[in-house]
Amino acid sequence: MSTAERTKPTRANWVRRIVAGTLLVVLAVIGGTAFRVWQVARDDVRDQADVIVVLGAAQYNGRPSEIFESRLAKAKALYDQGVAKTIVTAGGKRADDNFTEAQAGALWLRKRGVPVSATLPVGEGSDTLRSLKAVAEQVRKRGWKTAVLVSDPWHSFRARTMAGDLGLDAWTSPTHSGPIVRTRETQAHYIVRETGALLYYRLTKSPADALFGTGEV
Repeated sequence: MSTAERTKPTRANWVRRIVAGTLLVVLAVIGGTAFRVWQVARDDVRDQADVIVVLGAAQYNGRPSEIFESRLAKAKALYDQGVAKTIVTAGGKRADDNFTEAQAGALWLRKRGVPVSATLPVGEGSDTLRSLKAVAEQVRKRGWKTAVLVSDPWHSFRARTMAGDLGLDAWTSPTHSGPIVRTRETQAHYIVRETGALLYYRLTKSPADALFGTGEV
């Protein structure tokens, strides 16, 4: 037997090489996505836009949760800086709720001096994708095209990706306060969750909030 015949890869060797190569590609995709989640979380673009869009989170009988309140405070700061003339609050409600997340958000803003005419509650959607679909429809109906998205840092890349797919020219100005950014462990947890949720969305074009537990409280 020649040297070439002795060193010729067997079928098992080829299978191992294919499996190893596939794993490397998968790890590269996951790692690259996680890096982009982290990278976009650090963006804070305050260019002028048609609207500021606040992604909803939990509310309790009209009172925003701490996470939601952090988002609303950031949106008001952007409004006060003249980034946009209208704040769109997004998010539906559970069956037994008296308020939608959008209504609770708009009420919070109005109590702090934002005129009723400058708020647009869009109370539809039980997850990020459905909420953004409803927002995009209302934005386009009014002839608007550009939006600054306000959410948590780790949620920003997925929200921006979805908004772009829905035809909005959107950029992000995330919160940098509240329970989601208080500890390194919490930040790492949310980066992992958002990486999985974004990959799932890219593969299926379906919301992953319930699957990956990305609903906020």
